[in-house]
Amino acid sequence: MAEEHPERSTEAFFGRRRGKRLRPQQSEALTQALTNLKIDLTSTPPDHLEELFPARVKDVRLEIGFGGGEHLLNEVSRHPDTGFIGVEPFVNGMAKLASALEGQTPQTLRLYDDDATQLLDWLPEASLSGIDLLYPDPWPKKKHWKRRFVSAVNLDRFARVMKSGARFRFASDIDTYVNWTLQHCRRHDAFEWQAQSADDWHTPYEGWPGTRYEAKAIREGRTPAYLTFIRI
Repeated sequence: MAEEHPERSTEAFFGRRRGKRLRPQQSEALTQALTNLKIDLTSTPPDHLEELFPARVKDVRLEIGFGGGEHLLNEVSRHPDTGFIGVEPFVNGMAKLASALEGQTPQTLRLYDDDATQLLDWLPEASLSGIDLLYPDPWPKKKHWKRRFVSAVNLDRFARVMKSGARFRFASDIDTYVNWTLQHCRRHDAFEWQAQSADDWHTPYEGWPGTRYEAKAIREGRTPAYLTFIRI
């Protein structure tokens, strides 16, 4: 696999790392954002993850695969007392978020631009109040299902770093991946599905800004699902 995808440092759960060539302004914004905000996994993680942020925060949340950053930046603005870590290995997605920052350095935001499992293994135990996995790559072909991010191994990773009562939120418009996630989480002792009615999992999260990908899915007739699981 390394020979087929020389740009991939691990057998990761994401696909290509790059799209179109970045414009000079995008490259400059990306370099600035990662210089100021990227987490250094060669350093020792703090005993209390809140110390990772220059601002005083009460808790920390993680978003894996934030795409263009629409949801992540919306949450940063909505929750000034929360620290956010955003992971996005796709260079063009990270560049889009960096451009949206317009040269600012949010004091409650940190970034990581590689495989999220590396970050999860670095984080201290019981350090996160929430994990968002929103519209991840569905890997629709059955032979690729092993590359879906939701797996028994990664749910073990989630369980280790999530506090009791923390929320794992998963959104997708691919019904096979929604069913896959429900089955995996219901088999895992650490997670409990929070749906109270048939409508719950088709209702967007509070403050949900929507994304361009979601709008496209709806136009093409796919119905999004929004699942919430509690770390018990």
